[in-house]
Amino acid sequence: MFANPVLGGIFHGMNRHELTDRQWNTLQPLLPPQKPKTGRPAADHRRILNGILWFLRTGVPWRDVPERYGPWSTIASRFYRWRKAGLWARLFAAVQQPADQAGQLDWDTHYVDGTIVRAHQHAAGAPTGDADAEALGRSQGGFSTKVHVRVEGHGQLMTLVLTPGHRHEAPVFPQLMAQGAVQRAGRGRPRRRPHRVVGDKGYSSGTIRRYCRQHGIRTTIPRKRTECRTGPFDRAIYRTRERVERMINQMKQNRRIATRYEKNAVNYHALWLIAATLLWLKFANTP
Repeated sequence: MFANPVLGGIFHGMNRHELTDRQWNTLQPLLPPQKPKTGRPAADHRRILNGILWFLRTGVPWRDVPERYGPWSTIASRFYRWRKAGLWARLFAAVQQPADQAGQLDWDTHYVDGTIVRAHQHAAGAPTGDADAEALGRSQGGFSTKVHVRVEGHGQLMTLVLTPGHRHEAPVFPQLMAQGAVQRAGRGRPRRRPHRVVGDKGYSSGTIRRYCRQHGIRTTIPRKRTECRTGPFDRAIYRTRERVERMINQMKQNRRIATRYEKNAVNYHALWLIAATLLWLKFANTP
């Protein structure tokens, strides 16, 4: 009786995956200037962004993006062009900065974790021919990518690193802590490190604990049974680690993130940044 909205049916008024006016007003000043209305008309930035968000949420190929968002080739080319220009990373940083200035970014406790993402067969065959460089490998879950994340105290993404699915979390920890800097208002160095980091047993190693001591970071990481040394462990703080798991769950509600289809790691990384930017906007607009 009704056309399928996923196939671009009659429900053109549906906007469940689209930007709200408040979100658009935040992002609009950060986008490149709209092309002057001379010659061939340019597609509206908001319309294109909504098409990218629809693509991200539903997981369909570019060619199946509904026509109401414009030509699929225009939407795809703008996504790739803006990724090469570093726009997605700048938008992500731009929504973190006002949250930090408003005191909404919690530097007291950060959480680290890793999650396996199954890679579709279409993710293979990158032009580089280097699966390791494209963060593709084989783990117990099959052909996959592992996404290593660091989350601030309220459960919002600070930074992420992509590796092949078989890579362990521990070697990536220093890179996670070195990334995620947020520029403060005025002059001075951007802030980078929290007061405390919380992780599961996968992060329990002497190397990680030494790294944290050297940088003045407290740890709440349970020790493995095979470790001889013991020490204080705050179970109440450790229970709050569910915030990073909830963030991963929210991100994976986007089908283009829950399954990796992108051949190039940089494009898959950009999709994570877009989804995380939306979560930051929703968090900042929550009274």
